[in-house]
Amino acid sequence: MSAPSDRHVTHGDLVLVLNCGSSSIKFALFDAGADPLPRTPAWNGKVQGIGRTPTTFGETGVAPAPIELDPRHPYRSALSHIRERVIARLGGRRLRAIAHRVVHGGDRYAAPVRVDAAVLRDLEGYIPLAPLHQPFALEAIEILLRERPDLPQVACFDTAFHHTLPQVERMLALPWDAWQRGLRRYGFHGLSYEYLSLALPERLGQTARGRVVAAHLGSGASLCALRDLKSVATTMGFSALDGLMMGTRCGALDPGAVLYLMEIEKLTLEQVGRVLYHQSGLLGVSGVSADPPVLLALEDRDDETGERVRAALALYVRRIVREIGAMAAVLGGLDALVFTAGIGEHSAAIRERVCRDLEWLGLRLDADANARNAAIISAPDSAIAVAVEPTNEEWIAARQALSLVPGED
Repeated sequence: MSAPSDRHVTHGDLVLVLNCGSSSIKFALFDAGADPLPRTPAWNGKVQGIGRTPTTFGETGVAPAPIELDPRHPYRSALSHIRERVIARLGGRRLRAIAHRVVHGGDRYAAPVRVDAAVLRDLEGYIPLAPLHQPFALEAIEILLRERPDLPQVACFDTAFHHTLPQVERMLALPWDAWQRGLRRYGFHGLSYEYLSLALPERLGQTARGRVVAAHLGSGASLCALRDLKSVATTMGFSALDGLMMGTRCGALDPGAVLYLMEIEKLTLEQVGRVLYHQSGLLGVSGVSADPPVLLALEDRDDETGERVRAALALYVRRIVREIGAMAAVLGGLDALVFTAGIGEHSAAIRERVCRDLEWLGLRLDADANARNAAIISAPDSAIAVAVEPTNEEWIAARQALSLVPGED
């Protein structure tokens, strides 16, 4: 790869976006002085493998390379590494704010919020609902609040976009007092869907304001039904376990199966959580990998591995197709289907299989366009527009942070 560029942004303040997971931290630095805010970051990268060996650091234009972290405090050490690199990139400019992707804002946070100690304590209450992401984002916020209390931090919530869901889509069929206590369907991947709500009119024109299903297919996966660019239904619910089959998460599951695991097979609560979050999905069924490209390369094997891989991929596609059908029913039809996130953007094979099973809706795929990951992959005679739109959650988070921390006059 080419050497890192020495080009720095020149428009003044910057905003840093952090997307913290259990073993990785993605970061992006945006030029806050430009109007409009550029969709492409001035600099971005990722620390990957936190708590494991090797841990790598990669940035714009540079291949990932191993780094050493303090084994006693690997997450804090990774943040310090990013902070040192950010300081080196500032070139005398001011960091106006840090935006954090926070997966769960519950029913209280329908918009981004500046974080202080009280807000932080409030958000800690949602850790059980998003254990793969929530605690790590909050750990980063807590460390930075302590070390840089003068620097504004803004929490940007994946649940916020879904506050337009009607009550019938938010309710669970539990006793009424469960609803009153906050047990309800929240929805996730909201930063991704908010980006699509801005980008799709540019791509699809007025069709984007019609009946649209967006498929965010990554290691986590969900669908969102949009009407007039607002969320009206989604597959993830009370937690990020619900809905589609995912890389290691089960998706929608008969609660009786959970009771069986605990009552009959005597799994503890902790063990059940590990099964549902880390040992299920594509990885659990295939026994090989949580990554569709890896599985697609193995599905022709004439052995037990091949059989399990084929079963995993078939179930993965079937769950997507079933839920798109449900979304179309809620919308009263379908005008557009949009694929986004890592698998949605890059796996032509998965898109082809999903669209093949939706031909009854009048959907027709352009095989060549699909193979090229083109922006529009539907055939000219398709009754439904099919698009591939790269998501941009970091840009949305940067926009939200700047809306709360405006520049000085």
